[in-house]
Amino acid sequence: MNLKYKRVLLKLSGESLSGKIGHGIDFDTVVKICEPIKKIVDMGCEVAIVVGGGNFWRGRSSGSMDRTRADHMGMLATVINALGVADGLEQVGLDVRVQTAIAMQEVAEPYIRNRAVRHLEKGRVVVFGCGTGNPYFSTDTGAALRGAEIDAEVILKATMVDGVYDSDPKKNPNAKKYDHLTYMEILNQNLQVMDMTAASFCNDRGIPFLVFSIEDPENIVRAVCGENVGTVITKD
Repeated sequence: MNLKYKRVLLKLSGESLSGKIGHGIDFDTVVKICEPIKKIVDMGCEVAIVVGGGNFWRGRSSGSMDRTRADHMGMLATVINALGVADGLEQVGLDVRVQTAIAMQEVAEPYIRNRAVRHLEKGRVVVFGCGTGNPYFSTDTGAALRGAEIDAEVILKATMVDGVYDSDPKKNPNAKKYDHLTYMEILNQNLQVMDMTAASFCNDRGIPFLVFSIEDPENIVRAVCGENVGTVITKD
């Protein structure tokens, strides 16, 4: 297998880290996700990761709580996940750096774009926590922003479904799966595959976005090698 992409930004949802437990971190699941990441790094791919925090906390689902404070709590949840993923990556033999958009130098480096790129060039995996560092922005938008900043060739979104559908496939057995979409179709049809801010951002910058299932972690290898494993979203 040959690489299609030399530098990628992998977006991992918090839910993907919780495995069958359904909440928190299932470390056996984390290690299973890290094993194919090790494979693509050994093949020469430079990998950065953005993690969500939904397995611990979702700011937008916090009821009457102040939204800014709730989102800050969500950012802290992503740091827990970033540290868990970093430990899993180290256990499979990778060199890792965690960078956070909110300073917490006792546990992670502050996010510095040039330093992150230098780590990638040295073969290290960089895990980004805290999303964009700002409330009201999702970790999808954080992935889009970091992907653009590090000049990633593609953003890979690992989810619990195998692509983008016209309706929820868990509720509608006749839901249609898309192999390819444009960002304008995502926006016009209001398809709930990513935050609309992230879709607009990626459209403006022409960054391709691949949505695929993480239930088989080997899909990470297939995606980086250009196999058809999900739904590709592009500018045109």
